[in-house]
Amino acid sequence: MTSNALTDENRRKLRRVSTATLTTALFKRGFRNQFIQDVRPLAPLKESVVGEAFTLRYIPAREDLDVLSSFEGTSHPQRRAVEDCPPGHVMVIDSRKDPRAASAGGILVSRLMQRGCAGVVTDGGFRDSPEIAEMGFPAYHNRPSAPTNLIRHHALDINAPIGCGDVAVYPGDIVVGDSEGVCIVPAHIANEIAPEAYEQTAYEDFVAERVRGGQGIFGLYPANEETKAAFAKWRPSWS
Repeated sequence: MTSNALTDENRRKLRRVSTATLTTALFKRGFRNQFIQDVRPLAPLKESVVGEAFTLRYIPAREDLDVLSSFEGTSHPQRRAVEDCPPGHVMVIDSRKDPRAASAGGILVSRLMQRGCAGVVTDGGFRDSPEIAEMGFPAYHNRPSAPTNLIRHHALDINAPIGCGDVAVYPGDIVVGDSEGVCIVPAHIANEIAPEAYEQTAYEDFVAERVRGGQGIFGLYPANEETKAAFAKWRPSWS
């Protein structure tokens, strides 16, 4: 295990953290551009998805190369990436923010799910999106797109640095997705961010409880000394 490897405990904590809380924790460390733009889940999630990034990059298609016969054999990068993405990882696909043709479809997403992958993200679109939405597998895209990827996309690089929705994604970065969207946490700070964001989530739940009870925001969010003391007494009840 490398020093950057996300611990099981911190993986568990990140599943309780929203992307809203996480982006604020990243902002405190100077990271302003970690939320993937213009992607959304095909179906709501019960808890945040967390996994290491495994990437696929598309470049624009070219008519002499991107034909149906290119799928034959075992070397096509899109198919190869689906078979190589490790269990527990999230496949992140750079489709150049172009949803005019599919980044993948129901069969390939189903294969990722059956292999134990944690989820899939593209800044393009998925075909068979109604089927994918019913799988119970975390999947994010820009919008549905029925045409085959060959019309617009040429699959090229597997597990290399990519851009997805205007965010740089490096292999091994931690992908955290909830019902709002997807955040990318640089691998080398994930074990620092996770406990902090987890504790912030606890405090935000405390604040939400107080606000629903009629308390005002001033002195509560952010906390003054009296509120900090009240939260300390409340915190053991949250887990």
